[in-house]
Amino acid sequence: MHDPLSAGRRLASRAIAWQAGATALVALAFYSKGASFALAAAVGGGAAVAGSLVVARMALGGGVQPAGMAVGRLLAGVIFKWVAVLTVFGLGLAWWRLPPLPMLVGLLAATLAFVLANLLKQR
Repeated sequence: MHDPLSAGRRLASRAIAWQAGATALVALAFYSKGASFALAAAVGGGAAVAGSLVVARMALGGGVQPAGMAVGRLLAGVIFKWVAVLTVFGLGLAWWRLPPLPMLVGLLAATLAFVLANLLKQR
C-alpha cells in the first residue's frame, strides 16, 4: 500500500536535517569571527529550520484531506514560517543585538540546503 503522507514526512524530515547541518556548518565557519557571529548564523539558520518544522507540521499533520484544504494548510504553513523567520530576525537585531550579515548567511544556507535536499530526492 502506498502512503503519500509518510513519504512526505520522510522528505520533510530529511530536508530539515539538511537545513540543520548547513546551519551548523555556517555557524562553525563564523566562529572564527567571534561567538556573536556564530550565534547570529545559528539564529538565522535556526529560524529557517523552525519555520520548516512549522510548515511540515501544518501541511502534513491533518491527514488525508481534499485538495483545496491541503493547499490551504500548506499556504498557511508557509505564511507562519516567514512570520516566524521575520520575528526571530527582529529579535536578533533589536533585542539580542546580533550582527545581521551572519544571520542572513545562516538563513540563506538553510534555505539552499532545503532546496538541495528536495532536488536530490527527485534524482
